Amino acid sequence: MSDQVTSDKVTSDKVQKVQTNGVETAYRFDGPEKGHVVLMSNSLMSNHRMWDWTIPALTDKYRVLRYDMRGHGETGTTPAPYNMAQLADDAVALLDALKLDKVHFVGLSMGGMIGQQLGARYANRVHSLTLCNTGSEMAPRNLWDDRLAMAREKGMAAMVEPTLQRWFTPEFLKRSPQDIDKIKAMVQGTGLEGYTGCASAVRDMAQSVMLLKIRTPTLIIAGKQDPATTVDHATVLNRLIDGSKLVVLDPAAHLSNVEQPQAFNRAVREFIDSVDKTV
Repeated sequence: MSDQVTSDKVTSDKVQKVQTNGVETAYRFDGPEKGHVVLMSNSLMSNHRMWDWTIPALTDKYRVLRYDMRGHGETGTTPAPYNMAQLADDAVALLDALKLDKVHFVGLSMGGMIGQQLGARYANRVHSLTLCNTGSEMAPRNLWDDRLAMAREKGMAAMVEPTLQRWFTPEFLKRSPQDIDKIKAMVQGTGLEGYTGCASAVRDMAQSVMLLKIRTPTLIIAGKQDPATTVDHATVLNRLIDGSKLVVLDPAAHLSNVEQPQAFNRAVREFIDSVDKTV
C-alpha cells in the first residue's frame, strides 16, 4: 500500500441503475470480476464516492460494489421518513437484483447501522461485517429534531459547516482542503427529502438488543476524536457482538476512512482477508 492515499487514484466502472425495493438504486463495481464481492454502504449526507479513499486497498483482489442509499447521490428519493430496516432491505434487494448470494460488508456511520441489520436479520447474506464510526442507538432524539428543523428552515447549505466540524479533526480540516472540498460537495448535493428520510431513520433507531443476534465475524472501527459516534458507541457494539474486534484510530473523527486512510485500509484489508480464507 502506498504512503499517500487520495480519492484521485480510483478508476471505476460507470454508475449503473437498477430497480430495488421500490426505488431506482445507483451502483458501481470496482476490481476483478471474479473476486469475492465487498459491499460498501455510505454515511448520511454522502454517496458512494466517500469510499474513493478505501477502494485502492481492495481492488487488487476483491470485486467492490458501492451504491448510493435511498435519497442520496444518484439513487431515487421516496417520501420521508425512512427506517433502518427499510434501508437494510434496500441493500439486500440490490444483492438480489445483481444475483449476488453473499458478500463482505463494510459500512460507515449510517452504513454501519445498516450492517447491524444485515448481521442480525440477513446473516446468510454476509461473510463478514466491518462496522465503522457507528452506533446502535443515537440519542438524544431532540438533537436530531433540531437538525431536521434546521435543514427544513435553512436548507442543506446550512448543514455543511457543522457537519464538517463533526466529521473531521481541526488539524485535518486545515491540512487537507482538497479532500474536504470533495466531502463538502457530497453534503451540499444531498436532497432535503433524502436527508430527512435517512436522518429520521437514525433518530428512531434502537438496535442494541439486535446486536446479540449477530454471529457473523465483525470488525468495529472507531475514531478516537469522533464526536458523533464515539468510542463509547463502538464499545457497546464490541461488547454485544460476540467475538467482534475493536480498532480505535487516533487521530480520527467521524469519516475515519478519509482522515486516516492508511490505518483504516490496513485494518479493513487484514480483517477481510482473514475471513475470506474461510469462505
